[in-house]
Amino acid sequence: MELRQMEVVVAVAEEGGFTAAARRLHVVQSAVSGTVRGLEKELGVRLFDRTTHRVALTSAGEVFVSAARTALRAAEQAREAMDAVRGQLRGVITVGIMQGVWAGLHRALAALRAEHPGVVVRLRQAAVADIRQALRDGSVDLAVVALDQQQQRGLVTRLLSREEMVLVASPARVFAEEDRVTFAQIADLPMVDFTPGWAIRYAVDRAFRAALIERGTTFEVNDIVAASELVRHDLGVCVMPVSIAARFPDLVVRRFTEHAPSWNIMVVRPGGQESPAVTALMRHIT
Repeated sequence: MELRQMEVVVAVAEEGGFTAAARRLHVVQSAVSGTVRGLEKELGVRLFDRTTHRVALTSAGEVFVSAARTALRAAEQAREAMDAVRGQLRGVITVGIMQGVWAGLHRALAALRAEHPGVVVRLRQAAVADIRQALRDGSVDLAVVALDQQQQRGLVTRLLSREEMVLVASPARVFAEEDRVTFAQIADLPMVDFTPGWAIRYAVDRAFRAALIERGTTFEVNDIVAASELVRHDLGVCVMPVSIAARFPDLVVRRFTEHAPSWNIMVVRPGGQESPAVTALMRHIT
């Protein structure tokens, strides 16, 4: 069994098909299919269930992919260690990010690029639950996400910032107070919410519960720009972090008198040994 075979199987699993895996690996699809078939014959098990519409891991395939990721990560760390000995840090880092969470990451990436131009960085945007799982299975090396400060099993966390959330509304909408609102005042307003699983939605739901106020959802979106457009046309109000609200200066911002929701921006990585490239990037994330 060769590392290249493992890399092909992992690519098919992560991309969800042979064609997408071939594009990622810069080879023809027949080469990917042939590698998988050859490995399945060698191992005596089917790694994928194939239909005309999709490719899915079998139970044996799930076990194999987990072990293959570990082996590939160890091989990559060995190569990076030898590059570091020669003073030439290289490698690939996969960084998980949530929509709306940036936390100055561009400055850290610029500093890493200037220091180690041979390091390739892949950014993967996903919901926080998916990023957390990707950290645990090794498909993401580190992440900048919004999490509770409670212990995250198997993960190492460092707090970057704590940010308050505010109500965002159309200039056409009138409020009794000039700069602050209560949850009771907005409970009956049409609400633009983010989908369950988003850190913003979790914080907002928790804040309403703390205020002992029930509310409904008029619109549910999974995109910040879509939320701002609905608010701009006065179809509803939305609660979002201050840094995100600042991107839409034409909208009205109101702070909460109490129980203001907030989120914690953290850099998160798996426990255990990390690659020299990840260590280098972590030094620049502040």
